[in-house]
Amino acid sequence: MGTLGRAELEAMIEEATVDAYNEDEQLTGLFTMLEECLDLPFTTAVLGVEVTVHGVDLTPDGRIAALCSRGRVRQSIGILELPLPSPAPEGADWIEAYRHWAG
Repeated sequence: MGTLGRAELEAMIEEATVDAYNEDEQLTGLFTMLEECLDLPFTTAVLGVEVTVHGVDLTPDGRIAALCSRGRVRQSIGILELPLPSPAPEGADWIEAYRHWAG
């Protein structure tokens, strides 16, 4: 992550939001790209604990969250706060584009 330049990120955002008329529709467009492109599941460490990210969700308060689990425990974590493994999963560039869009 962090390898894309501003122009590349803005081109991705443009692709995701081309038909969007407002911020909610832009968010939905970015969420759709994440849902389609992020290679799931993948494992990462949250507070030193390994978790599996098995999906993404659009929260009622207008954020994109990663759906994480460890054993039978499930938790949703804002995708902007989610530490990514190295190497990052395929499609993680869309998290970077969302971060850029969210500013």
